[in-house]
Amino acid sequence: MNILLTHGYFLHEDPKEKVIMRPYPPLGILYISAYLEENGFQHEVFDSTFSSFEKLENYLLLHKPAILGIYTNLMTKLNVLKMIRYVKQTPALQSTKIILGGPEVRNHKEKFLEYGADIIVFGEGEDTMTELARFYSATGVSTLEEIPGIAFTKNGSVFETGERILIKDINRLPFPARNKINMQLYFDAWKQKHGVSMVNLSTMRGCPYSCKWCSRAVYGSSYRRRSPGLVAEEILWLQANYRFDMIWFVDDVFTISHNWMKEFASVISERKIKIQYEVITRSDRVTEELLLLLKQSGCFRVWIGAESGSQKVIDAMDRRVKVEQVRETIIRVKANGMQAGTFIMLGYPGEEESDIIETLNHLKYSDPDHYTITLAYPIKGTPLYTEVQNIFTDELPWETSTDRDIDFKRRYRRNYYDQAIKWINQEMLLTQKKKNQDGLLLKLKALKARSLMRVYKLG
Repeated sequence: MNILLTHGYFLHEDPKEKVIMRPYPPLGILYISAYLEENGFQHEVFDSTFSSFEKLENYLLLHKPAILGIYTNLMTKLNVLKMIRYVKQTPALQSTKIILGGPEVRNHKEKFLEYGADIIVFGEGEDTMTELARFYSATGVSTLEEIPGIAFTKNGSVFETGERILIKDINRLPFPARNKINMQLYFDAWKQKHGVSMVNLSTMRGCPYSCKWCSRAVYGSSYRRRSPGLVAEEILWLQANYRFDMIWFVDDVFTISHNWMKEFASVISERKIKIQYEVITRSDRVTEELLLLLKQSGCFRVWIGAESGSQKVIDAMDRRVKVEQVRETIIRVKANGMQAGTFIMLGYPGEEESDIIETLNHLKYSDPDHYTITLAYPIKGTPLYTEVQNIFTDELPWETSTDRDIDFKRRYRRNYYDQAIKWINQEMLLTQKKKNQDGLLLKLKALKARSLMRVYKLG
């Protein structure tokens, strides 16, 4: 059976990423690819990251896949709709079945099916995609209704099968099929921009925490972990097959289990594995012993979730951490010889200007090496979305927008937050001023942003 997997992310269309240039291989479809291969289904992967929509069109026309599986998230939604439209309007592709999976599809299933998708896959895709391949190749499953974890149109209505039970032991999953794509393109992009190359690796699925803005559309509230020994084997496999400098562990909370971390550090030491890696975690899952284990096993950068410097806002997010602990953890990470990064979100419901000032003071005090700052937006299916859906400022057409475009009535106007982000960035540049930076110019830019905040606050 002719099966094609793709994801619809085109780097050349992303102006921000072209500046940042930190692309990563699409692990989700590469896991599904490896699983299909393990179960005897031949297929191909079209990695769109460094390609173009025109090349994808040509590929589809040349290969005419019986099944087109597309990973779909907020960033790729509009391109996915474009793919669906192209397939459905092209006579040579009328037999192609379009199967969508990923975090975007669960809460918009009716819309995607109405737009032309044939099957929507909820949750993990490995077993579901394999059973769908068996169904369409008539080698096992006799009806779609027998396959849990999907939705499709039946007799003019959306029909959902039951939820698929998540894979209990994810150690049984094969390594992602990185051989299906050109990994060197990623390494080269990194090397040219940053002087080092990076590869991504997953050790766990799911997150048991309850942050209101975070989507759980794929893994729910589960938390499952691969064994430290298996992770070490994958690292060794990567080192044997590719030349790269660093590893990015994509897990939501890398140090969630202290026992796992101890075993991981031990395995890395015993097998004499030399790596440099960075992770994300939470301040309440970091101890002095953990920091030592991270450092000893090769960690060079730790990202600490914070989102705000105001305890009031953190509590509203249901983050369940103390801002003082976050600050101290950032400081301790640096004291242990590693870089510290953190995340900031402005414009959360209930946030006042005093909270934004607290956030700036939080950043100045903790002085992270890196931080990202974004404006809060509601993703359908999250508690935040439910909280603000009655105060959306506009009714946006679904087929031409994403949840990232949604705005809601905040304490201040949108322009205020745009200037608040600039103000924080300029103040932090001034605080962390390098020798080659003009301090007076930075101060003037900060004052200008602060002045515009006052203008938009009153306007």
